[in-house]
Amino acid sequence: MKKKSLPLSEVYRLLEPGPVVLVSTHYKGIEDVMTMSWHTMLDFEPPLIGCVISNRDYTFNLIKSSKECVINIPTVDLLDMVVNCGNTTGETIDKFKKFKITKKESSQVRAPLLDECYANLECKVIDTKLVNKYNFFVLEVVKAWIDPKMKKAKTLHHRGKGIFMIAGEEIRSRSKMK
Repeated sequence: MKKKSLPLSEVYRLLEPGPVVLVSTHYKGIEDVMTMSWHTMLDFEPPLIGCVISNRDYTFNLIKSSKECVINIPTVDLLDMVVNCGNTTGETIDKFKKFKITKKESSQVRAPLLDECYANLECKVIDTKLVNKYNFFVLEVVKAWIDPKMKKAKTLHHRGKGIFMIAGEEIRSRSKMK
């Protein structure tokens, strides 16, 4: 197979780690929601998530100050909401009103759950050592919610430049380990 060189600026499109999520925040009466796709699981129990949030994003200071957020996992039917939240700033508009997002009260943090999303992860920031250098937060999931009616959620995965993949099909390996 003959391969061609890939520009280094496009490598992220190959390794995008997981579903696009909507991060909701609350700090001193200010609530916001932003789209994020740069995150990764760090540990199982307790569940730890690492995520990069640009220091140019309005949400950055809300999370840094409040030390908590909710990771809301949307499905493919929320693509327009996901894109709209990613292309606007909560500094100038109320995204909840503008995009008709339903807020629900969380049980462990002040940031709201987004009712339209099939899963919600209430998180506390537990490590900020890499925030100043890499904008990398370590979050601990302190409460998780999932819609029991959604058996096979079709999540969005960002490929860059306005392109998404849809995940949802499951396959099982037929390989037998000896």
